[in-house]
Amino acid sequence: MVSLCFLEANLDPTIQVGAILKQINGNNRVGNSDYFILESCEYVESFLKFSPKSTIVLNIDNDHLDYFKNLDNIKKAFEKYVALLPYDGLLVLNADDPNCLELRSSTEAKVVTFSIENDKANFIARNIVFDDKGFAKFDVYHNNSYFSEIKLSVPGKHNVLNSLACIALCFEYGIDKYDIKSALLKFTGANRRFELVGSYQNIDIYDDYAHHPSEILATYNALKNKKYRQSWIIFQPHTYSRTQNLLDDFAKVLTNFDNVIVTDIYAAREKNTYNISSQDLVDKIHSLGKTAIYISSFDDIAKFIKERACPNDIVLTVGAGTVTEIGRKILN
Repeated sequence: MVSLCFLEANLDPTIQVGAILKQINGNNRVGNSDYFILESCEYVESFLKFSPKSTIVLNIDNDHLDYFKNLDNIKKAFEKYVALLPYDGLLVLNADDPNCLELRSSTEAKVVTFSIENDKANFIARNIVFDDKGFAKFDVYHNNSYFSEIKLSVPGKHNVLNSLACIALCFEYGIDKYDIKSALLKFTGANRRFELVGSYQNIDIYDDYAHHPSEILATYNALKNKKYRQSWIIFQPHTYSRTQNLLDDFAKVLTNFDNVIVTDIYAAREKNTYNISSQDLVDKIHSLGKTAIYISSFDDIAKFIKERACPNDIVLTVGAGTVTEIGRKILN
């Protein structure tokens, strides 16, 4: 979103993000200005190697526990990160996340906040409504004064928060509100972010990179604003350590979907020294009173969906690994 706003304002930024952005036909762009828009990650504290002038922190959650071990260590890493900001820098924080707000005491930079729930935030979304596609329209208030009506072309309340963060940063950089409004309407998402990959017999197939319970919940909340008959989630857990550490949270969030299929854990960088399996997750979901099924083969999953999904259903492939391949198998 920030990238599109800077492009819309003809600021010619250099861009490096973690997913394919349609408007630049890739995940990077080399500009000729001093603006460098970068998506960073906290894993192994790699974001401490950067020297940010401005930064947005959307949320702080208990992820990457194979490295951090606990939430306190994650919070300490973010404290070190925002301390990198210069005194004339900018920190944009989610005022709906208490962990984010704690970062205000760790920086000398200017702090600007955004929120849906907190009336004391600098940028607030009010009067939020969703259309049949789950796209939001809302009014933005800046320091409790009307700023603009904003329309999005991506689903979910989490994208309302994302857009508020974008608006807050771009406003501080002097970008005209009409350029911001136009760019946000043009933003149709990055690949693997609730991405529509195609339709099969009036069944829509979406793909999403979510691999943490909070991310899956955001995906579900975006889904429920759409109109559909039934939902089918095909979930590929990502790493053994995350599956073990967050097993209860994964099971709980997956019960929100009408039909749940779990496939094999994507090992990524790990070996299974945790004695955990996808069947353990299915068993945990069953213990919560929800039906779920474990299927290993992607071909078998595609066949299972084709035999059972009905018109006006929505199928989601969810996870940070190879689960994205299943959508293509259903469509072919």
